[in-house]
This record gives sequence, structure tokens and C-alpha cells, in this order.
Amino acid sequence: MREYRDILIRRRRRKMLKHGALQAAVLLSLLGSIWTTGIYYDYDPDEHVLLENKCKCIKVTSKFVRSKENPNEEILERNIEIRIPLKARENISDPTSPLRTNFVYNLSNLCKKCDPVEMELGGETVWVSQANCDKSEDTCYTYDRNKCYTRDIPFTIEGKTEMRKAALNPESCYE
Repeated sequence: MREYRDILIRRRRRKMLKHGALQAAVLLSLLGSIWTTGIYYDYDPDEHVLLENKCKCIKVTSKFVRSKENPNEEILERNIEIRIPLKARENISDPTSPLRTNFVYNLSNLCKKCDPVEMELGGETVWVSQANCDKSEDTCYTYDRNKCYTRDIPFTIEGKTEMRKAALNPESCYE
């Protein structure tokens, strides 16, 4: 009888250890994800976004910081963050085109305000924008997540080949 009781006690201890290890693993992964998320999202309320172009993968921010030479003075610091997509193609709509090796960033063109803005001029409300905005020459280095990119591919069924459109980024192509 005593041996049977000892066996039951050992089984309970093993179960407790197994469940305890599982609970500890869940707790550690939860704490790790919270810590990682907290590190990743580093928001600075004094930093202002001047430009964020997701097509060109560039972000320009500015903020005032204390001068190292004169601590009583503040100077404007600009940060330019450029993310280079590793597998970008010359033509992003064509997966067979060669990999892009040349990335051109003209900050004066990127900082133009091309969207019309409502202004009051001489007591009258008008819409204004910069006159020399040309979006046709703008090449994207990565997919715009809101745009559906497709390509014609040969599709063969029952011996017949016809051209059909295939989505290159299917998550954006749902209607």
C-alpha cells in the first residue's frame, strides 16, 4: 500500500514539474515579447517627421538637441534613415528583372509637397501646390502595400496556353 502511495506521489510531482516548466516557458515568452516590443517602438515626442516615403524606403526626422559646445544653446539635428530592400528588382512588377544595385535619393525632390493644400489668398480660399511636381518619374524600390502588382504569365490547361494575370503581392489584391 505504501509503495502504491509513493508511486502516486512521484507521478503528481512529475506532472507538477511538467506543468510548471510549461507555465514558466509561456511566462518567459510573454515577457520577452513585451520587452522586444517596448525596445522596437521607440517614440520620441520631440522628434518631428519631415518626410516618410515608403516607396523609396526613406524617412527624414528632425529635433532640437543641446549643443555640445554650448549647453545653453539648442541646435537642429536631422536624421535620415534609408532602408535598402535586399531583393529589390529593377522593375518591381517583373520578378525576372535583374536585382537593383543603384538607389538614387534626391532629397529636394522627395521633400516637395505635391498634394494640393487649401489656403486663403486675398480673402478667397484656393487650392495650391508646387507647380513642378512630376510623379511619373518616381521609381519605387519596394512594393506599396496598398497597391496590387500583377504580371501576365502563360497558363496552360488541357493543352491550351493563354495569358493570365498573376498577383505579385496577393495580400493587397483582394477586392
